[in-house]
Amino acid sequence: MQIETERKFLVKNDGYKTQAVRSFRIRQGYIAHDSGRSVRVRIRDGQGILTVKGPHLSETSRPEWEKDLSLQEAEELFGLCKPGTVEKTRWVVPAGDRFFEVDEFHGENEGLVLAEIELGGEDESFERPFWLGTEVTGDKRYYNSHLARNPFKSW
Repeated sequence: MQIETERKFLVKNDGYKTQAVRSFRIRQGYIAHDSGRSVRVRIRDGQGILTVKGPHLSETSRPEWEKDLSLQEAEELFGLCKPGTVEKTRWVVPAGDRFFEVDEFHGENEGLVLAEIELGGEDESFERPFWLGTEVTGDKRYYNSHLARNPFKSW
């Protein structure tokens, strides 16, 4: 199992779109989410992914396990999900030797745009593009599992 270390930011403007090297749609739901743990099913580019995340080890790090699924398996697992689905377009944007994943949310989370960067360690420095806004790492309101239950439009 790997340890995921990431930081999350609001996005100030859509300048990331001209820098993106690709984008794709994502639909995800949560089979379980409680006490900092989650089990998520995601469909991206016709491929399913099952993700299990453990409780945070720090504000930026937590254990994560993923398994590829067929589209049919993912669709079947969506039937087990709790109410609330997250839909978004993910933009992959290079920044130095790393990539930001910028999520432009749709549906009940329309209007929210977040950028995440995965790092090799908690103290790793990284390039900050002009479109990057306020850091929200550790703010649970911006976790996808929270957005599935408490959409941005209801804030």
